[in-house]
Amino acid sequence: MARTSSDIALKTRGADKASSWPKARLDLFKFVPFRLNRLAAEVSSALAVEYQGRHGLDIPAWRVIATLGFRNDACSAQFISQCTRTHKSTISRAVTTLLHDGLIERVENEADRREFRLQLTEKGRALYEELFPQLLRREDEILACLSAQERKQLSALLGKIEESLDLIQTSEEADAKQAY
Repeated sequence: MARTSSDIALKTRGADKASSWPKARLDLFKFVPFRLNRLAAEVSSALAVEYQGRHGLDIPAWRVIATLGFRNDACSAQFISQCTRTHKSTISRAVTTLLHDGLIERVENEADRREFRLQLTEKGRALYEELFPQLLRREDEILACLSAQERKQLSALLGKIEESLDLIQTSEEADAKQAY
């Protein structure tokens, strides 16, 4: 089949257009959102070693226990989902397992009797009290490559990013705003 001059012209224009496209591309290893996501996944996996093998908890179950552990009062599964940025169905499955295992319990919300809140049982509190020092030690191991000054700088920089995204940064702030 013979090529016409218009076929050749179209092909040439396509080649010219392709050659005029910038050669730059997104380098994921320099893209901050990618780097933060990758770091978060690695750190989460490193910490999971502490509670998965010995206690059979997965990451969502630990997030439920950790959220309930640092709070003074019961909270909703929705609070946990929003606080940990974990999908509500994932938190719901973790809650079901933890209720079955006797690590958390439902308590009636006195302000709204249709809603139940969650809190640690004595067994859940004991597990939290056992685990959090181990996790803090693991965090220290992960951050050992940073000086004390660099750790402070990292914390401050993360705080600035959280603030720019209007994220609540402390449990006191969450309680005061009744957020999540």
